[in-house]
Amino acid sequence: MNADNLVYMANRIGEFFLAMPDRQEALEQIAQHIKRNWAPIMRAELLQLIDRGGAAALHPPVRDAVLAHRALLESGTRAASKPL
Repeated sequence: MNADNLVYMANRIGEFFLAMPDRQEALEQIAQHIKRNWAPIMRAELLQLIDRGGAAALHPPVRDAVLAHRALLESGTRAASKPL
């Protein structure tokens, strides 16, 4: 999938959950939403984008959510075992 589309979608998810009053809960919910609703390949591509230095395009809370909950997002992806 196109990296710009992944970033756009992740940022939109972040905008929705940042309305929550508890920032830590919002970060967890961002990661949970991505885990539940994105295909494993999409999650792997997002993580690879971050690993390649592409995290600057993500809104800071989204980047923080992905980094803080990386293990959750890696589960069930090929990224957990080897890079694509």
